Amino acid sequence: MSGPDKTQGTVWGVGLGPGNPDLMSVKADRLLRQASHVAYFRKAGRTGHARRILGGILRPDVTEIAMEYPVTTEIPLSDPRYNQILSAFYEDSAARLRALSEGGQDVVVVSEGDPFFYGSFMHLYTRLKDTCPVEVVPAITGMSAAWTATGMPITWGDDVLSVLMGTSPEDALVDHITRSDALVIMKIGRNIEKIRNALRRAGRYDAAWLVEYAAMAEQTVQKLSEAGDKVTPYFSIIVVHGNGRRP
Repeated sequence: MSGPDKTQGTVWGVGLGPGNPDLMSVKADRLLRQASHVAYFRKAGRTGHARRILGGILRPDVTEIAMEYPVTTEIPLSDPRYNQILSAFYEDSAARLRALSEGGQDVVVVSEGDPFFYGSFMHLYTRLKDTCPVEVVPAITGMSAAWTATGMPITWGDDVLSVLMGTSPEDALVDHITRSDALVIMKIGRNIEKIRNALRRAGRYDAAWLVEYAAMAEQTVQKLSEAGDKVTPYFSIIVVHGNGRRP
């Protein structure tokens, strides 16, 4: 397949960072203030967190493109329909952006955190990169903000850091937790009890911290063991610090 036409507009995948506009990169800020088209993901009927981060940055005459997820947690991840529905959604979203690019328009697609770190933009990137000019602007990740919020370094010396998904089976979580020095666990939500059990089984429960809304106005930081039985919100990360070699 031939490469993208140089006369096409560029699709920019721009990371917004963990949620505080002050932590956005200078390049991201510049692109957004100049953008004539800005796209973002959101749940149906919601403003969307990425859009809220943008605040008053955008031009008054900007064209906003809200890409609304057809499903989030309504269907289990194991259900074949989940991938089928989302795949069609990403194909449709990519087609909308491709049409703008082919019309000579640049489009900035914003992502919470970093676009290439478990972000929805990745699914657009793989569908667009061979037919459109696509550029990615990296950003501070939510996990960086989370471990910074604890006031302690996440790794020392030769510590091994593992990033785990709470959606994984409990036995797999226990295996990774046992073999790693420092841990970040994401996608907590309804998986909280499974994660608690895995940390207990691996002997790391008392060392775990729960950070909610890292770097945002609503930020809370507490030991997981003191967090009670509440179901944590979407913007939650569990951190277990390493304790490796140091001078």
